[in-house]
Amino acid sequence: MKITILGGGAMGTGLAVLAADRPGRDITLWARNAEFAQAMRETRENVRLLPGIKIPESVTVSADITSAVADADLIVAAIPTAYLRDALAASAACVGPDRVVVSVIKGIENTTFQRPSQIISEVLQTDRVVVLGGPSHSEEFARRKPASVVAAASQLELAQQVQEVFSTERFRIYTNSDVIGVELGGALKNVLSIAVGICDGLGFGDNAKAALMTRGLVEMTRFGTTLGADPNTLFGLAGLGDLITTCVSHFSRNRHVGERLGRGESLDQILNSMNAVAEGVRTTRSVHDLALKHSIDMPITREVHAVLFEGKAPAAATDSLMCRPPRKE
Repeated sequence: MKITILGGGAMGTGLAVLAADRPGRDITLWARNAEFAQAMRETRENVRLLPGIKIPESVTVSADITSAVADADLIVAAIPTAYLRDALAASAACVGPDRVVVSVIKGIENTTFQRPSQIISEVLQTDRVVVLGGPSHSEEFARRKPASVVAAASQLELAQQVQEVFSTERFRIYTNSDVIGVELGGALKNVLSIAVGICDGLGFGDNAKAALMTRGLVEMTRFGTTLGADPNTLFGLAGLGDLITTCVSHFSRNRHVGERLGRGESLDQILNSMNAVAEGVRTTRSVHDLALKHSIDMPITREVHAVLFEGKAPAAATDSLMCRPPRKE
């Protein structure tokens, strides 16, 4: 089997390491930046984003996307949402409609409001798309620490194929057919993680953090079910599970952004100092706009949007949440 992973970030690198656990596979890891790809080839390590984890010699690192996808049996998209469309367009002519494409991307495109699987289907003209989501920091699973995730596809046999390809004794994969729920859970948990980071940056403690996560799950479910998700998915690994991990882990880039906002830094300062993309920043804009479009009440998302894009102070956003009129839970 030839497996190509598009995206030289932490997740893409981690999945390449994971896939290489089994013999008899031809694995290519594509990175957009040629110098970065060369450095990984020479050091056999993603020093910038996944330091200390060896990239097996069986993994070919390439900066040529056309050759990377040529003849691949399975393609994994691990590219931030904002850059996904352009990257896929460069290789679309080389990807046949029979290829299976797996998305591990957790965002919603601005303006179009498309989920990653929809972008993949549109650009590559395929319906053979599987979404892999759940609590899965690459910093842990690439070190063979246990993790459990969900593979979702409208054609369940495709989800089962991905389950077989990536499952190991330390990486457990469940399947379902709720693509919408898995993708929206992965997107919204990043927005809520920024809120929890702000809470930590302001020093509000565990009570406030628990309230944000719990009420955030309510928002996630309200939003997801309005757009067609199964609530059971949002209470599972791809929703609640990923929400917990992203809100409490020091590996979470979105929580990191929120924490620094809470401590008084500007968004530009934070983003300019980061090596990796925090998907939740752009996703907040999409979720906020979609909520307005569909008249979905999203108070936490609304306040995160105000802090990120409207210049509202984090403490003032907290006051707005806490001083809303009393209501039933």
